[in-house]
Amino acid sequence: MASQAFSILILLLSAIYVSDAAGSVGVNYGRVANNLPSPDKVVQLLKSQGITKVKIFDTDPAVLSAFANSGISLVVCLPNEQLATAAGDQSFADGWVQDNILKYYPATKIEAIAAGNEIIGATVTEETKSLVPAMKAIQASLVKFKLDSDIKVSSPIAMSCMGSSYPPSAGSFKPELVDAAIKPMLDFLKQTGSYLMVNVYPFFAYEGNSNQISLDYALFKENPGVVDSGNGIKYHSLFDAQLDAVFAALSALKFDDMKVVVTETGWPSAGDASEYGAGLANAVTYNGNLVRRVLSGKGTPLRPKDPLSVYIFALFNENQKPGPTSERNYGLFYPNMQSVYTIPLSQQELNGNFSPPPTTANNDTGGVTRISGQTWCLANPNVNQQKLQEALDYACGNGGADCGPIQPNGACFDPNTLVAHASYAFNSYYQKNVRMSGSCVFAGAAYVSMQSPCT
Repeated sequence: MASQAFSILILLLSAIYVSDAAGSVGVNYGRVANNLPSPDKVVQLLKSQGITKVKIFDTDPAVLSAFANSGISLVVCLPNEQLATAAGDQSFADGWVQDNILKYYPATKIEAIAAGNEIIGATVTEETKSLVPAMKAIQASLVKFKLDSDIKVSSPIAMSCMGSSYPPSAGSFKPELVDAAIKPMLDFLKQTGSYLMVNVYPFFAYEGNSNQISLDYALFKENPGVVDSGNGIKYHSLFDAQLDAVFAALSALKFDDMKVVVTETGWPSAGDASEYGAGLANAVTYNGNLVRRVLSGKGTPLRPKDPLSVYIFALFNENQKPGPTSERNYGLFYPNMQSVYTIPLSQQELNGNFSPPPTTANNDTGGVTRISGQTWCLANPNVNQQKLQEALDYACGNGGADCGPIQPNGACFDPNTLVAHASYAFNSYYQKNVRMSGSCVFAGAAYVSMQSPCT
């Protein structure tokens, strides 16, 4: 019995190690919209997608209650507008923690509190000056209620706080921000065993410099690479380069071992004409390849042994977000919970259901072609019928697949089975999207094959 128990312990520890070593992918659940599903339905959607880590931008009671006993870990937020009050009034901080954390924890698995969002950005503001005092006040409250060992306090920084990010090895924070907020915050994070949150958007860098930055480089696609003139490292993705610039900036301030979590990253599926790079195909490629990159377990060139932890922005398209069109089109899902596009979101979906992007594009736009060496997208006969039907409905509906041939009297109506019809629809969607990475997943209901669905 002792030997068996020891073996089970080893297996459990191994599972924990593998999970940690594989990196983690979460999602941002924003709610700047008037047409979103109820929080309890959102929790069910997240669980159906295998998503176990979520970041929200407030502490809405209905949301916190919906996540109770879900097994999903939450990062919650102390809003920007409450930082100054928390910084100057410990009783306010105590009350906030009581009402928004203690009331729900541990049934709701809150793992961190983000003090504001992008308070540390391009310039020093009054909010910047309140940030660290507010973080200290919230931390004091967590200590008071004996929650400090389980819940960490941090604050997401924007890449605009970088004084230099190219080449990555020369990464540095803006000098005026270092003494005002960055160094004090890093000291606080180190003292409390917390980590740095950073929002990284290759889309913004590409959009503003599309004449200098390769789109393939921004999308994790095959490319010649960019050599860092400072250390000779060749980068093949803008994301890695941006993150390593942050690591270099931390090293310059003697915080070489500071853990970093990417609390926002994503790519819009639509944008204004002036928003270069915004579009469905690029969103599919970026986010699909991001997941594949993170779950590979590999770190960046400067920190190769540190698995990545990221939160994709965002879960839904949010129709009331101000700004350009792209701001309302970062979602993985429409408010009706149909996918805007399909990418793997977990290791389970990734295994066997996610292929790298093609090295060269072609002009296949729909239907089934029969070119030698072609790949097709087929339905997974092992998933339950409800999941398969939902995926088929999406492919023929919002997905825009050509489903005419599987209608009665259509060329591919027979065999008249759900699996056969789903295979045809999935493949139509796959070919329409130029066999892009992530376009043959359908939440695990599909896989890539060398066999045509209609022969």
